[in-house]
Amino acid sequence: MKITRLLTLLFAFTLVFNISCSNDDDDNTLAPVTYENGFFVTNEGNFGTPNAEVTFISKDLSFKQDNIFSSNNNNSNLGDVLQTITFSGDNAYLLLNNSNKVEVVNRYTFKKTGEITDQINQPRYMAAANNYIYVSNDQYGGDKYVSVYKTSDFSFVKKITFTDTVEKVVEAGGNIFVQNASYGYGNTITSINTGTNEIQSVITLPAGNINSTISSNSMVYTIASGATDSYIYQISSTGNIIKTTTLTGISNATNLQVSNGKFYFSSGNEVYSMDINSTTVPTAPLFTAVDGGQYYTLYGFNVIDDKIFTSDVKNFTQDSEITVYSTTGSKIKTFTAGKGSNGFYLN
Repeated sequence: MKITRLLTLLFAFTLVFNISCSNDDDDNTLAPVTYENGFFVTNEGNFGTPNAEVTFISKDLSFKQDNIFSSNNNNSNLGDVLQTITFSGDNAYLLLNNSNKVEVVNRYTFKKTGEITDQINQPRYMAAANNYIYVSNDQYGGDKYVSVYKTSDFSFVKKITFTDTVEKVVEAGGNIFVQNASYGYGNTITSINTGTNEIQSVITLPAGNINSTISSNSMVYTIASGATDSYIYQISSTGNIIKTTTLTGISNATNLQVSNGKFYFSSGNEVYSMDINSTTVPTAPLFTAVDGGQYYTLYGFNVIDDKIFTSDVKNFTQDSEITVYSTTGSKIKTFTAGKGSNGFYLN
């Protein structure tokens, strides 16, 4: 190829991808061609102000790109309160709580491919299973249900109604599990059969109120707390409690994650780790994060690729500060993202 042709292509490439990016030296650089092999940070934005967005971070943490939805969709506004992201096939589903919609984008280009608004009312969380997307909807003082959609064309399938709170939704072993608890109130989880899209069982935890529910290796894990102790329950994909780990002396534990045979969780602004099969409760935290106040401490938390991601949302008055730690507790890197960073996802 002639050098003039190469320079022309490079110039055109720069124009197409001339959007907000940074590296370790905060110099402007070219955006990635795709968003493979990196992390997404969900920035929910200020409630009532449609300034939700997504930040992309490369796997080695050397490259950051903010506002990737608007940058790849003609400066379109994403919406109000980005709650979570779910992946299915080549699509990423972005749930907007106060905008009452789910934006669908290609997970590698972040170009919009669709939108779901039918039967969406104050959505909370979602998960994918058996070619369906399951969205929990919990209107304050109103209807509570899980709405089901086809991943093939995003069409509405049915509504599964509840009388209790519907919050976190996870997939395990082809079944869907719905956390019937929020803000530390409630002790049940409902299992949905994805073959029939009917409720098949309700799991009642013997102790504690649920703070967080996740899935890992076809198992459901939920962390619940009481006045002085906390509990981690391991639930099979068929809905049976098969193990309980009592965290004696650790109150209000939350932010549960499972990685490489270890539990990671927090209590206040202290982050702990312990082997899944251990019965010895950690006596000291792995590290102590920023205390952001009663409602904002460790607002975002995840353990991915041997890295612990945390966010300090600065009371939603400025951009969030993201701090990444190793799984031994040493600080790796700190950088900023958007307003109200609430989640971290591997792509």
